[in-house]
Amino acid sequence: MSVTISNLIHVLTKLPGIGEKTATRLAFFILRQPPQYAEALAKALVDVKEKVTFCSVCLDLTERDPCEICSDTRRDASLICVVEEPSDVLAVEKTKQFRGRYHILHGAISPLDGIGPDDIKIAELLKRIGSSDIKEVIVATNASVEGETTALYLAKILKPKGIKLSRIASGVPIGSNLEYIDASTLSRAFEARRQL
Repeated sequence: MSVTISNLIHVLTKLPGIGEKTATRLAFFILRQPPQYAEALAKALVDVKEKVTFCSVCLDLTERDPCEICSDTRRDASLICVVEEPSDVLAVEKTKQFRGRYHILHGAISPLDGIGPDDIKIAELLKRIGSSDIKEVIVATNASVEGETTALYLAKILKPKGIKLSRIASGVPIGSNLEYIDASTLSRAFEARRQL
């Protein structure tokens, strides 16, 4: 096999969930496509790295700052939904149930992996709460050990601030990630959220 093809396979295996067999299949798929496909793929990869940044308000990934959700005056700025990752915002938005704004932590507390509260965007959440009129924080971290640990930590530090604090309800299976939950299950979980 040529060095160039081997290099492409090696680079593709760096993607999450892509092993050597899948990377090989993808590499040969790309090779079979017209040159315009490879150029479009390369441009899309370069564009996403050059144009996408973090929203200065919610820390979501965006091409404009503040992002569309934070800029939307029809959304309830007093209601914040805290999620682990930008992909979780997409999952919640699919339900069309939540009309507030978001805060993305970019991870979850995981002592076994050496990730503590200072390693995710909790300080930014506290600063945001201190500088605005937020009435409720909905914790929508994943239903995993790390997600629950993060939710309990957030409850501990936010309860003394006198803000209504809730957690999305069950219906989201333990050990699952929000981005893989169907919209109706996630919608029911939001409707039945509980006080922390």
